[in-house]
Amino acid sequence: MLASIVVLLLSAPAPAPSGANRPNILFIMSDDHAAHAIGAYGSRLNTTPHIDRLAREGMLLSNVFVTNSICTPSRAAILTGQYAHVNGVTVFNRFDSSRVTVAKLLQGGGYYTGMIGKWHLGSDPAGFDRWDILPGQGAYFDPVFYTATSEKTYTGRYVTDVITELAVDFLERRPRDRPFFLMVHEKAPHRPWIPDDAHRTQFANRPIPEPPTLFDDYATRTDALHENKQRVADDLTRTDLKVEPPPALAGEALVRWKYQRYMEDYLATVQSVDDNVGRLLDFLDRSGLTKSTIVIYTSDQGFFLGDHGLFDKRFMYEESLRMPFLVRWPGVIAPGTRSDAIALNVDFAPTFLEAAGLAVPGDMQGRSLVGVLRGRPPADWRTSMYYRYYHDPGDHNTRAHYGVRTRTHKLIYFWRKDQWELFDLVNDPAELHNLYGQPGQEDLTRTLKVELRRLKGALHDEDQLANEQLPNGVDGPAARLRGR
Repeated sequence: MLASIVVLLLSAPAPAPSGANRPNILFIMSDDHAAHAIGAYGSRLNTTPHIDRLAREGMLLSNVFVTNSICTPSRAAILTGQYAHVNGVTVFNRFDSSRVTVAKLLQGGGYYTGMIGKWHLGSDPAGFDRWDILPGQGAYFDPVFYTATSEKTYTGRYVTDVITELAVDFLERRPRDRPFFLMVHEKAPHRPWIPDDAHRTQFANRPIPEPPTLFDDYATRTDALHENKQRVADDLTRTDLKVEPPPALAGEALVRWKYQRYMEDYLATVQSVDDNVGRLLDFLDRSGLTKSTIVIYTSDQGFFLGDHGLFDKRFMYEESLRMPFLVRWPGVIAPGTRSDAIALNVDFAPTFLEAAGLAVPGDMQGRSLVGVLRGRPPADWRTSMYYRYYHDPGDHNTRAHYGVRTRTHKLIYFWRKDQWELFDLVNDPAELHNLYGQPGQEDLTRTLKVELRRLKGALHDEDQLANEQLPNGVDGPAARLRGR
């Protein structure tokens, strides 16, 4: 009998940590903030001292990737730990709020939960004790915020500052006997990149370095890149640029002028985000919360900053695929550390749950990053990742595609075009030379196709949502929307 009791005790799941030992979780996510516009990631464009503080005091992950590079699907993947073909959000369609999410699980596990800022999932937030969300993309100035019971316009205010103030208010009003989970979702630096007065001229009349691929001619690439309409040269609008270009400019000179205008405003909105990250970190310091709080800074996907002559995201190319991800966890993460483990946005939810001492549901497709953060990744950690983008032709005429990325290579399949791209990321990190179909690449191509099929099958992607465009959702209190 004693032996049986011992076996039962050893096999039983570990109890959740007590409230005093369970970390708070502050998750800060901007919108379209490219990793290469962050100082800690080696930016040549700007400095981000407050975001960089997280790298100095915690860990920078250099290979974090989005599974579908567009706002709404990334947010659904982060909440559910599932790919788009499983959670049902492939483009801008409404998220089914009855689904299990990390917020619901943390709330059920004793956390006080909050969601502040850009939601963009078309249904009311669920699993949050408090939420203040922007309708849709929201506005940079005079932003409107919805709660479960009200709507408020912050006249004369800038959205990034308001989000910080609402986040601080959540932290000040929180119950002191429960750990908190707070998602702070910035609107910036999403298009159309409207800076506040404090940062409006910060990058004006100051040459911003051009990416080496600004004038990429797309030689060897498939039709998809040639047909795309998110080019700095041709597709930035008057709303994006704010002013008309000088009439004498043409050709490459005009492209260079447009790039400078685009980047002046994009980077200015980033600086406002960085300042507000600093305000949140300072609040944690003043409130004695720093040592008990995990702080994450990320973006919902990457972004092209003139790379390949593009703006926006969507493609599986590195600048769009890569997400910044910096984590400070005092007492757990060694300060100033770095990891090159391949991580995905579907890993975030399992990570939060393990950090909170809660079980990870079996239908979450991501894996907890806690071992990676401790500097001890599991021996069987992934060495490749799967990506799928659905919107075709959609905005910017970006063609649907899926693919596999390993540590050294990338294979992309534009399935409606039946065209392939293959890149050697070691010798061609800018992805300029498509090797698909080239002599000598047969074995590599075969190996990568096998891995692509393996990942696709393991993730249960049977093309179930490949040929339909689901209707868009509209953010806002559901009851009021039904009554309109």
